Amino acid sequence: MRILVTGGAGYVGSHCVRALLRQGHEVWVYDNLSCGHRQAVPEASLIEGDLADVELLRSTMERTQAEAVVHFAAVAEVGESVVNPAKYYANNVIGTLNLLNAMRGAGVRRIVFSSTTATYGEPERVPIPEDEPQRPISPYGFTKLVIERALEDYARAYGFGYAALRYFNAAGASPDGDIGEDHKPESHLIPITLQVALGQRSEITVFGDDYPTPDGTCIRDYVHVDDLADAHLRALDRLVDGQGIKVNLGSGNGYSVREVIDTCRKASGHAIPVRLGQRRPGDPPRLIADASRARRELGWEPRYRDIASIVATAWHWHSSHPQGYE
Repeated sequence: MRILVTGGAGYVGSHCVRALLRQGHEVWVYDNLSCGHRQAVPEASLIEGDLADVELLRSTMERTQAEAVVHFAAVAEVGESVVNPAKYYANNVIGTLNLLNAMRGAGVRRIVFSSTTATYGEPERVPIPEDEPQRPISPYGFTKLVIERALEDYARAYGFGYAALRYFNAAGASPDGDIGEDHKPESHLIPITLQVALGQRSEITVFGDDYPTPDGTCIRDYVHVDDLADAHLRALDRLVDGQGIKVNLGSGNGYSVREVIDTCRKASGHAIPVRLGQRRPGDPPRLIADASRARRELGWEPRYRDIASIVATAWHWHSSHPQGYE
């Protein structure tokens, strides 16, 4: 297929681009490089552009004769979305509607959309199934839910075929060690912990140790970035005009903050000092995926089943690229 990948120079996007190319697809990356890295994708496939530029989006799809879009281009920090919601509504909602309307203009009707577990808010059931009520508690989660609903409407009205893939915690890096996670600033637990191991931070802060969990720290479901990429490829193969797919993507296993830090200690061979901080508002004690629908509908099975194997790939990347792509 001929595929346009928006935000393809970012963390998950770049791993998906690599997987698509290895499967023999023609791929173009559309990215404004505000968060992505040109070194993460083949230079020949990169088109610098913004979601605000509807005409460039449409002409790019027409010129490349794209048959489908994989959409990663989003801002994705929960805390930032609370203090700067305008940025999130402008990019994640208005920008994505620009994309959908450019697709209509170019005659492209198939899209795989990166959604998030943040659409559930504070779930009542854990592991979380897809029919759990979606009550997001952050602007970020709400902007993703808005687009899920828009995709339903576009499927009914315009015949779009779509997949909304609700990620749990993306983690790890390519086992080749040449592409990986590089956010500035960094906010994810595994890379921050490994930055302590590299001497780039003095300690890692644990936000609360009095949760109703075995060791008192929050439990999360981590899914390897290459497993996420594999799910996108599988979803592309199953898109049907006028219909939608909505699935969780997670390992189904939960690991506490302390367990993740201990795993990083073992992988890196460093002590990694810890400082205890206050709970962060809105942090649920446990978020674990029920990913059985992805197994049924996509035939998807994560290859990285445990936190040790995920962290090992992350350490390979961070230790060989201590400054990321710089």
